[in-house]
Amino acid sequence: MARLELFMGLAISLILAASTASAAIIEHSLHVQNLTVRRLCHPRVITAVNGSLPGPTIRVSEGDTLVVHVFNKSPYNLTIHWHGIFQLLSAWADGPSFITQCPIPPGSSYTYRFTITGQEGTLWWHAHVSWLRASVYGALIIHPKKGHLGYPFPKPYKEVPLILGEWWNANVVDVEDQALALGVPPNISDAFTINGQPGDLYPCSRKHTYKLKVRPGKTYLLRMINAALNNQLFFKIADHKLKVVAVDASYTNPYVTDVIVLSPGQTADVLLTADQIPGSYYMAGRNYFNAENVPLPFDNTTTTGILLYKGTASLPGTTPKMPLLPAFNDTPTAHKFSSSLTSLVGAPHWIPVPAEVDEKMFMTISLGLSPCGGRATCQGPNGLRFSASMNNVSFQAPTGRSLLEAAFFGLKGFFTTDFPDTPPLAFDYTNRSLAQSPLGFVLKGTRVKKLKYNATVEIVLQNTAFIGVENHPMHLHGFNFHVLAQGFGNFNPANDRKKFNFVNPVIRNTIGVPVGGWAVIRFQANNPGVWMFHCHLDVHLPWGLATVFVVEDGPTPSSTLPPPPADLPKC
Repeated sequence: MARLELFMGLAISLILAASTASAAIIEHSLHVQNLTVRRLCHPRVITAVNGSLPGPTIRVSEGDTLVVHVFNKSPYNLTIHWHGIFQLLSAWADGPSFITQCPIPPGSSYTYRFTITGQEGTLWWHAHVSWLRASVYGALIIHPKKGHLGYPFPKPYKEVPLILGEWWNANVVDVEDQALALGVPPNISDAFTINGQPGDLYPCSRKHTYKLKVRPGKTYLLRMINAALNNQLFFKIADHKLKVVAVDASYTNPYVTDVIVLSPGQTADVLLTADQIPGSYYMAGRNYFNAENVPLPFDNTTTTGILLYKGTASLPGTTPKMPLLPAFNDTPTAHKFSSSLTSLVGAPHWIPVPAEVDEKMFMTISLGLSPCGGRATCQGPNGLRFSASMNNVSFQAPTGRSLLEAAFFGLKGFFTTDFPDTPPLAFDYTNRSLAQSPLGFVLKGTRVKKLKYNATVEIVLQNTAFIGVENHPMHLHGFNFHVLAQGFGNFNPANDRKKFNFVNPVIRNTIGVPVGGWAVIRFQANNPGVWMFHCHLDVHLPWGLATVFVVEDGPTPSSTLPPPPADLPKC
C-alpha cells in the first residue's frame, strides 16, 4: 500500500508540475435568465444560459485554469456543477446545492475557479438546483495539453458536440414542485432533443431539426452527452457504425457498435466515418425505459437529427433513412454496450486499479415509501409519498450552511458520520415479490461516510426490488472509479468476485447499475472535500437516493483543502 501511495503521490506531483508549464487562464461569463423559446408548437419561458439552448460550449486544455463568472438573473436559486471535473483542492467549486455551497440567489453572482488537472475528453456543466438542469447545461471539452501528442487515435477531421436532452411543455420547476407536494412521480417529458431541437417527428419541429453536414470519407469525433433529466437513451445513426474511444473523459479500447447507450450524466467520445452512399440519414434517440413492475407512463417518443452528406440535395417529399432502434426495454442491448467497454491501458491519465482495499461497502439502492409529513395529503400508495434510499437512509440535504462549510469549520448539528457500510438487514434484494414490502419504508437523515485521505474504497452497488427495479445511473463527484464488474440478480461474493477485471476495467464517473442487478466500483479517496454520490435520475435525487463522502485532509499542504473563497455564496 505504501508503494502505491508513493507512486500515486509522485504521479500527481508530476502532473501538477507539468500543468503549470503550458497552462492558460480561460475566462467565461454565464448569464442565466429567462428566455422565451418555441418547441412543439408552444412558446415557453425557460431558464437558459447566454440566450441559447443548450448553453455555450466551454473548451479548455488540460492544465488550464477555468474562471467562470455566473450571473444569476433568473427567478430561482442557482448553482453550477462541473460534471466529472475532479476539483483537486477546489471542492468549493464543485457546485451541488447545500453540499459544497449555498445557492446563488436571484440577482447575485459567483465566480467558479478551478484548474483542470489530469483529465482530457468530454465532460459537461449543468445546474445542480431543482430541475433547472433541464435547460441550464452545456458541453465542457478538455483538449490534450498544448504541445503534447494528442489523442490516442487518428486525429478526426472535425469535432462535434452532440447533446441529448429532454423537453417539457411546462415549467420544469413547477413540474417538480407539484410532484414533491403530492408525493408521486412527476409528469413525463413531452420530447427528447438533439442539440436543443426535438427533430422532425414532432409537430412544428421539422425545419429546426439539427443537421450535421459531413464530407464523404472523413472521420468525425462526436462528443456525446446525455443531459436528459430522467431518461437513459439509445442512439443510432442509420447504416453507420460508431467507434467508442472514450467515456466520461477516460479513454477506452476502441469499441465498434451500431448503438450507443447513455445514462443521464454519461458522456462518450465516438468516431463516425462518413463511409456510406452520399445521402441523408437520421440520427435518432429514444428512451431506454427499464423499470419493471412499475405501471408508470414514460416518454415513448423519438428525437432525430439528420446526417447529411455534403453535395446531397434534399429532394421534396424524401425523408432520411431511419435506423432500427432497440425496443424501449431492451436491457440485453444496454448491458452488452456497458459491459463491453474497457479502459485503454497506458493512455493519457490512465491509472491502474488500486490493489489493496481499505474500506469495503455494500450499498443497496432502493425506491420506497416514507410518511407524507405534517398535514399534507399524499397520493402515493397508502397515502404515503415515494421515497428512495441507500442502505435504508434517505438523504436529506441541510439548510442554513453547506455540508462542506460544516465539515471544514467543524460546525455541529448539520450531519452525522454514521452512514452504514452495509444495509441494516440482509435479504433477497432482487426478489420481485418485495414490491411495496414494509422493508421499503425509509426515514430521512443527513448521514455521511467519513474517509481517510488516500483510502481505497470498494463499493458493491446492489439494486433492490422495493416498488420496482430499474437501472440507476450513480454519479460520484470528485473522482473517477474503476468498474470492476456488473451483473444481474443478487451479488454473490463467492462467484462474482471471480469476474472482477483488474487489468483494464472501464473508468467512469457515472455507472448505470443494471436493472435488478449490481455493479462493483473502486476508487482512491485522494481528494479532500465533501463529495456527493447520487442517482443522476433527477426524479430520484429529491426522494433521497444519495449519500455523501467526507474525505479528510492529507498530511501535507498539497493534500489539504484551502479555505473557501471570499465570495462563496451565503445562505
